[in-house]
Amino acid sequence: MKILVVAPTPFFSDRGTHIRILEEALALEKLGHKITIATYHVGKDIHKEIKTKIDVRRILRLIFWYKKLEAGPDWQKIILDLMLIRKVFFLTRTQKPDIIHGHLHEGVLIGFIVKTIFFWRRIRLVADFHGSLTQEMVSHGYLKKGLKSVFSLIEKLINKMGDFAVTSSWEMTKELQLVREDQVETLLDGTDVDSFSINKTPQEIRKEMELPLDKTIVVYTGGLVPNKGINYLFEAMRIVLKKKNDIFFLIGGYPAEHIEKFMHENNLSQENIRLTVPVNFFELPQFILAGDIAIDPKDSTAKQASGKMLNYMSAGLPIVCLDKPNNREYLNEGGYYYKQSTGEEIAEAIFYLADHPEERKIKGALNKRRALDFSWDNSGQKLEKIYNQLINN
Repeated sequence: MKILVVAPTPFFSDRGTHIRILEEALALEKLGHKITIATYHVGKDIHKEIKTKIDVRRILRLIFWYKKLEAGPDWQKIILDLMLIRKVFFLTRTQKPDIIHGHLHEGVLIGFIVKTIFFWRRIRLVADFHGSLTQEMVSHGYLKKGLKSVFSLIEKLINKMGDFAVTSSWEMTKELQLVREDQVETLLDGTDVDSFSINKTPQEIRKEMELPLDKTIVVYTGGLVPNKGINYLFEAMRIVLKKKNDIFFLIGGYPAEHIEKFMHENNLSQENIRLTVPVNFFELPQFILAGDIAIDPKDSTAKQASGKMLNYMSAGLPIVCLDKPNNREYLNEGGYYYKQSTGEEIAEAIFYLADHPEERKIKGALNKRRALDFSWDNSGQKLEKIYNQLINN
């Protein structure tokens, strides 16, 4: 099949949304499908990192000053998305795709507009929802009360678009089932367990990275923005480092300004915190394997999946996270769960695991075994089945 992927984002950047877009495309390419990704003018060239025939097509660099790679809303994205509609229209006209696969709410809307224009071709649209549009904008402090109602209505309309919908989490699937009935399926993020089989011990990795050998290392990778729960993590770090000096935080992600401001305001030195901005996705396994404990501080408002959690599992680390259905489905007994999203509760969880190394090992081993159930190849096969079903119908 010819599949046109709509990615309204600066593809590729080293974060979860982009990893999902890339890994789904690679899994489909493995199955013999021809993939084109339509995206913004900025982003990393994937062909410099991996061997693939995926065709990445970018919009014109008219807004040459726009270089934002991190997650979050921006009014300039309206212009970029209008330009992306033009690009998707051109690619649909010239390539005649069998499927348009729209990522995020904006990508689904763009796919729906173009599919409607080419109605006689009967192109199928698959909507790939990574989370709640309105909730993400609220978490970034971007929506006021009146605008929130408007965007909530827009989101509800987009949720009904597409011939089929896939989501990255069970929580998002539940929400969509209220409006889509049986036309929705959970397509979990995956992981590549083999990429974490590095022929080095954690101590050797720490020596290479010049990390302390005598401290418990807590690792976090991902967006350093509020909707990832980063404020809870900051508060936990402040509490932990006030009480103990034998715990070290290894933080990788971007943008850097939030954590740099936090470190400056709390007089926290690099003696107990290492900040890497950003972590190259293709070097991520070694970074995570340096840790003893992993953390995912997302709160209950986030209906996104957690690709970082799967990477932590592949590395065989115990994971500190909120006690919510999505996390239980992933981890079962491999998680250390706190009841409420607060810095105090996260700090208590870190203290407990730091003091119980044997329990860390047990939970880590459970996670590594469980990670084998989550593969991108499974996701690709699921998508192929959905595509075939739509085309045959």
